Amino acid sequence: MKRDMSHSVAHSGQDGRGGALDLLRFAAALLIVLYHYGTEAPIALADLHPVFGRGYLATDFFLILSGYVLGRAYGGQILSGRVGLLDFLRKRLTRIWPAQVMVLAALGIVLGLATLVGIGVRHPENYTATAFLMQGFLMQAWGLSGGGGWNHPSWSLSALLVCYAAFPLAWRCISRITSPSALLALGLAAVMAGDLVCRRVFHHSLYDLDFSLGVIRAAPLFLLGICIARVVEQGRPGVAAARWLAGLAVAALVILQIAGRFDLPSIIAIATIVLALGRLPVTRPSALIEQGAKLSFALFITHSLTGMVWFAGLNVLYGVLPLPAWLHWVLWAASLPLSLMAAGLFHRFFDAPVQAWLARRRTVRSSTAEAASTA
Repeated sequence: MKRDMSHSVAHSGQDGRGGALDLLRFAAALLIVLYHYGTEAPIALADLHPVFGRGYLATDFFLILSGYVLGRAYGGQILSGRVGLLDFLRKRLTRIWPAQVMVLAALGIVLGLATLVGIGVRHPENYTATAFLMQGFLMQAWGLSGGGGWNHPSWSLSALLVCYAAFPLAWRCISRITSPSALLALGLAAVMAGDLVCRRVFHHSLYDLDFSLGVIRAAPLFLLGICIARVVEQGRPGVAAARWLAGLAVAALVILQIAGRFDLPSIIAIATIVLALGRLPVTRPSALIEQGAKLSFALFITHSLTGMVWFAGLNVLYGVLPLPAWLHWVLWAASLPLSLMAAGLFHRFFDAPVQAWLARRRTVRSSTAEAASTA
């Protein structure tokens, strides 16, 4: 069964920007693009080496990181009551939904223009009105069928919305646990139990579920991230131990991918990397890495659109001009920097202005509410 991946997370100011976690976020976003574009290469990358078929682990990283970052950023505010459930959900929804709507609208325009000029779209069954509406409302990962196609990687955003709704209650519950070992055991047990249930009920592993069941896949990984956040909040492990753990976990993850498919050990290695790097202070923040991390969401949300336009254009070109094999590879490789350029333009001229406008509206609404309460 085909695998997919994706991500969108906020960042905790407590952890600092421009550090190792930001670098990993950007690298994982690139791996997601490479995984999706790999099927369009002159020879599918997964046929060259199986490691290129394990890009789904980048999604697992983002799902774990989402729980971790929200725990670090909002955990204290949730417990103190400074942020309520509705306000929290509003913030998370307004962060991801506008970008999804803009990209879906662009996909619809591109599809319409292609139809007008007579360019056929591959797999037209993936572009149904039902799927468009389901993705527009981010409902495609809630157990309903027919939501694939279009901006298909956004299934993880749909799944994370449910995780966001459960986050305040989950954080309140795990905050009562003080043992780091118990917290990590709880997170790993959730992943293992989720995998066991999926194999028994759906006859697929947790990582091979249909994307319409994305919530089931995301929930245990998100919970693992929350548990890691609680451990880091308690100051565990020590900084010196965290450095050793980070190195060993990265080495283990690389070796596992070379050796074959080992999903659970890979998840443990990824979780260890998040735990270790979360404990390391950002002593020399990099502005370039920080910008890359900010670009990662735009890269994720737009790369399906960029790939659709670029590879459709290449198919038209190949039908007109006979090109040597090496040039096919060059043109395919050009899709990667093009996706970065498109993401940068989207972030600069669309996503960032919309988020700034929404932030101003929240500030005005908050000021109006405070004035009314004191009147």
